[in-house]
Amino acid sequence: MPDSKNLTTKALLIAEDDDDDYLLTRKALQDNHYAGELFRVKDGLELLDFLTQRLAEMEGEAVRGSLHFLILLDLNMPRKDGRQTLSEIRANPGLRSLPIVVLTTSSAAVDIEMAYDLGANSYVRKPSSYSQFSDLIKIIVEYWFDAVEWPSGRETARRWQVL
Repeated sequence: MPDSKNLTTKALLIAEDDDDDYLLTRKALQDNHYAGELFRVKDGLELLDFLTQRLAEMEGEAVRGSLHFLILLDLNMPRKDGRQTLSEIRANPGLRSLPIVVLTTSSAAVDIEMAYDLGANSYVRKPSSYSQFSDLIKIIVEYWFDAVEWPSGRETARRWQVL
């Protein structure tokens, strides 16, 4: 039986409204030789629309595997912020298993507690230096794409089609 990692394409989805922060993240990914797919949305509404559209495209593809996203979520975005978006993702049976790393500048205890209460898998504060930020991105990518086991395609696709 093939390894589940062979059935699954993993992609990084960045929810970040600030162009400079997005470009910094993309540069850190390139500097760390990230070769996977990369997508960007600029607010929570775009994120939910993107995920809903991708899930609809998955119908019928369960035999070939699933597309999984690791979401890097900024908290402070226009139209629908990261808190509201996180809450909606976790309330949706078709999306709730997606891993979400809150990646933000806030170190406020209320933001950290709220993010975890809403179902964030991790809360990471953006460091001030590029070197530290690049190291952090490397750790996040290695952990989520190399160390963590993801659900196999067939069961995940069946669960995600609940939408």
